[in-house]
Amino acid sequence: MEKSRVLVVGGTGYIGRRIVRASLALGHPTLVLMRPEIGLDIDKLQMLLSFKAQGARLVEASLDDRAALVAAVRQVDVVVSAMSGVHFRSHNLRLQHKLVEAIKEAGNIRRFIPSEFGMDPSRMGHALEPGRITFDEKMEIRRAIEEANIPRTYISANFFAAYSCPNLCQMRTLLPPKEKVQVYGDGNVKAIFVDEDDIATYTIKSIDDPRTLNKTIYLRPQENILSQNDVIAKWEKLSGKVLEKIHVLADEFLASMKDTDLANQVGVTHYYHIFYEGCLTNFEIGENEAEATLLYPEVKYTRMDDYMIIYL
Repeated sequence: MEKSRVLVVGGTGYIGRRIVRASLALGHPTLVLMRPEIGLDIDKLQMLLSFKAQGARLVEASLDDRAALVAAVRQVDVVVSAMSGVHFRSHNLRLQHKLVEAIKEAGNIRRFIPSEFGMDPSRMGHALEPGRITFDEKMEIRRAIEEANIPRTYISANFFAAYSCPNLCQMRTLLPPKEKVQVYGDGNVKAIFVDEDDIATYTIKSIDDPRTLNKTIYLRPQENILSQNDVIAKWEKLSGKVLEKIHVLADEFLASMKDTDLANQVGVTHYYHIFYEGCLTNFEIGENEAEATLLYPEVKYTRMDDYMIIYL
């Protein structure tokens, strides 16, 4: 079977660069959108040129140039958006409306994967302010996609491991704590941690698969379904050091966001839903949904023990 031609939008971003590499590794003709707005960002330019050296084709088009964007979309079968949706870096999810309109006009796309890659926004209608903006905007994009009858797949990848595992789920740091660790509630609520390269691999695996068409695909690597206590125990075993545990009650945790910046407030509310409500694991996968590790058992995903060991 001939592999789909893929256009990656946001290919220099944190997950986007991995999606480009996965697409190339799995043999897809891969195009990467190069936006003129790159300006003097030499790091992004060099990354784009490295993709070109690996076999990708760079396509210059701005999201504000409808004709150029439509022309880029018409060169491929699949569009994957990896535009940033996190408040501590850049939050561009609503720009995808322009991409949806271009895909609608082009009329040739067999699959669109919008930028989600976290919690399933369709299950977050109860989310707290201000963090709910992330889910509201993702649902807004979903409605636009579905109203335009664009074939799609939604990827719910749960926790990016680098942001949540080596730091033992602590906020405002990426490094493991040295002496003390904050534990959310009793620390026993299960979350799901996924290696970012694995997220990209599962995403690209799904694009030509009829089993994933118009469905939400959850990434639930069985050995990475862990509580915060599990993660802490793994680190203590690896490091040989026992940390002091400071348990934080739910009300106390929510109160901690008062008078802090927006990015922190969003993070606190998201962590509340994950570690106090268990929003990543408190439901069964149902109709029009599927689980990636069952669809693609050949993918040897990274376990969190192996992920954390480089931080020793």
